[in-house]
Amino acid sequence: MDVAKINIQVNFQQIIEAVKQLSPKEKLQLNELIWTENLPIPVEHQQLVMGRVKRAKESPESMLDWDEVAKKLS
Repeated sequence: MDVAKINIQVNFQQIIEAVKQLSPKEKLQLNELIWTENLPIPVEHQQLVMGRVKRAKESPESMLDWDEVAKKLS
């Protein structure tokens, strides 16, 4: 496969329009690429989640059941 290096400037809306032109198979490939990329999770986010897990373990009665919440929202 030949490789071409290109450097072009596009805005986000142009990227969206280009993605809309992809075939369903190509969109799936792009989606897989995006979501399997190894992105670091910021330490602040990790600390936030771990704090919530700790509070949930310390006080499980304060947790809400998702099915009950969903019923109230609909």
